[in-house]
Amino acid sequence: MIQSRPASFPSEEGLSLENGREASFEGVLAQALLAWYERHARTLPWRIGPKWRRAGVKPDPYRVWLSEVMLQQTTVKAVGEYFAAFTARWPDMMAFAAAPEEEVMAAWAGLGYYSRARNLVACARRVAEDYGGVMPRKADELVKLPGIGPYTSASIAAIAFDEPVPVVDGNVERVVSRLFAIDRPLPQAKSEIRETLRPLVPQDRPGEFAEAMMDLGATICSPKRPACALCPLNMMCRAHGEQREEAYPVKAPKRAKAKKFAGAFVALRDDQKILLSRRPPKGLLGGMSEVPTGPWQESPVARMPAPPLSAPWRKITPQVSHIFTHIDLKVTIWQAALPPETPAPEGFWWHDLENLKDAGLPTVMAKIVEAAIPGATKARAKR
Repeated sequence: MIQSRPASFPSEEGLSLENGREASFEGVLAQALLAWYERHARTLPWRIGPKWRRAGVKPDPYRVWLSEVMLQQTTVKAVGEYFAAFTARWPDMMAFAAAPEEEVMAAWAGLGYYSRARNLVACARRVAEDYGGVMPRKADELVKLPGIGPYTSASIAAIAFDEPVPVVDGNVERVVSRLFAIDRPLPQAKSEIRETLRPLVPQDRPGEFAEAMMDLGATICSPKRPACALCPLNMMCRAHGEQREEAYPVKAPKRAKAKKFAGAFVALRDDQKILLSRRPPKGLLGGMSEVPTGPWQESPVARMPAPPLSAPWRKITPQVSHIFTHIDLKVTIWQAALPPETPAPEGFWWHDLENLKDAGLPTVMAKIVEAAIPGATKARAKR
């Protein structure tokens, strides 16, 4: 149920929309927001901006899908380089569906939340097999695909196909929470925010409305010190009227992160090859390359875990710390130098240190290698 309009919103009497229809709160809000968006839309590599939309250019559903998955829990700045590399290497859905999962995982390395990469491959293959490589157009069909939840299905349906559905990411949560002073804390308020937004979505430009809401949250309605004087919706905003913008959205207290500990082994042959293995397909960092690592445990590592091979292992300091969304991991490292003829144990392989980037190590594993072999990952980044 939509919240009541803000008390600061002026009377509808005498107001009208550009097309001459009688004004409504929903219509005036959409008109003001879209007018602002036409002037201030961000230029993003996956976006068809207002000018091009007016010229009849349609968004590519493949690029919309790929960008939306990459942007989950990740910043626009971090995604740009990856998006360019992925679309150059796999320019369309059928090309992506044919990609070996190992290559996609390696290309994804460093972007985090690695289950997204596995789901991308599964989704592309499903679309190729069941839909001939063409994305379904409706949110209720898109949500059935691997790795596509309520937010991503709505964003693809709205932006790529102009389905009038509410698209709610973190930026939009903040905008709507402030507009209507929603005092229920997140994440419990997610459904209320979505349903509050639903009647505001215009039927004629839902994709641009979604992008405009995201841009407003990203550039004007920021978490701290929002630029309310520049906001096209400031006269409609309850939080602004109350001078309590930063009080919204209300958030539940954060849970403490679980603490985990592990031991890792960095074995380097004299011919500059490093020993690697692959993590199990399921779970955190599933299917990614790694330096051999013992089990993650709840207590500090008191003794060396079972090593991958017999070698003159020595413990190095300090430990490596890495923070995941819900886990604080500390890794104790053992290092060994080995002769060039040393064979890799079954399930392991030797990888050229000079080409370490090609191994697709996740960030925590790259940090472990760098701690044991200073300069190894920095050197690879310059090549």
